[in-house]
Amino acid sequence: MFEIRRYSDLDKKQWDQYVSKARNATFLFYRDYMDYHRDRFADYSLMFYKGPRLYALLPAHIKDNILYSHFGLTYGGLIMDYNVTITETCQLFDELNRYLKAAGIREVYYKPIPWIYHLHPSEEDLYAIFWKCHAQLYSRNIGTTIFMQRHQRWRKDHRRLLRKALDNGVTVVKDGSLEAFWKILDDNLAERFHAKPVHTLSEIELLKSRFPDRIIQYNAYKDHEIIGGLTVYLTQQVVHGQYSSTNHVGKEYGAMEAIYNQLMYHDYPDYPYLDFGSSTEENGSVINEGLIAHKEGFGGRGVCYDTYHWLL
Repeated sequence: MFEIRRYSDLDKKQWDQYVSKARNATFLFYRDYMDYHRDRFADYSLMFYKGPRLYALLPAHIKDNILYSHFGLTYGGLIMDYNVTITETCQLFDELNRYLKAAGIREVYYKPIPWIYHLHPSEEDLYAIFWKCHAQLYSRNIGTTIFMQRHQRWRKDHRRLLRKALDNGVTVVKDGSLEAFWKILDDNLAERFHAKPVHTLSEIELLKSRFPDRIIQYNAYKDHEIIGGLTVYLTQQVVHGQYSSTNHVGKEYGAMEAIYNQLMYHDYPDYPYLDFGSSTEENGSVINEGLIAHKEGFGGRGVCYDTYHWLL
């Protein structure tokens, strides 16, 4: 039997300690990251105990008697350490369903953590939600990821732009100005997609102050003027591009090629994966073909980001 408790602020230290040793967690699950937007989500994160031992975590929020895990994050399934087994995971979801139903919750939307972020195989939850929850695939998004140790040859246009960047003195600065980049990002998203970044400048600066070694801003410059940038989320084995954007000069002079060259071959050559992020619209159903082709030109290929749904 599991004891299931709702997270409270008093549990922060224990929660964070578990995240730090989990086999499928990233820094997005530390409470200092999760709680930056707590005013937008009614937290319903759960902690599972076996006797006195904290067994697993489920980052989640609730809205209209529906549990979401956690739509304030890119992914957010069951967080497990090396002691979690498949048999007990099945038992856990059985008991979770009874707990949620007794609390008046009617349905669940569940986003597992993609396998590239696992430090050790961690798909026990996918087996359990299929057989114990009768979960169905609700939506499927696709990201573009490159296995950096393969040293995949870039497409010809990217190689040409990298040479142009190097020949024209484009420089790359690690830990550059977020404010300078955000102006380019805001303008580019508004012009091309009539959209805004998920994070405001003040929010990303707050998160950067909390995770200075995990959120890193790369900016590209030509003639001392910023022409593009990439906001990196650095996890244990994935270099993830959270935001990338250039202005018109940056497109012409290979700003992103210069940045990715710096990341892949100089700063993080020993990392397994570079995750370029998704290139889809309308909840993942429509591919932005130009954007995904740009990422595939660096050698990236598809990794799915899924959402499952079940009724209680």
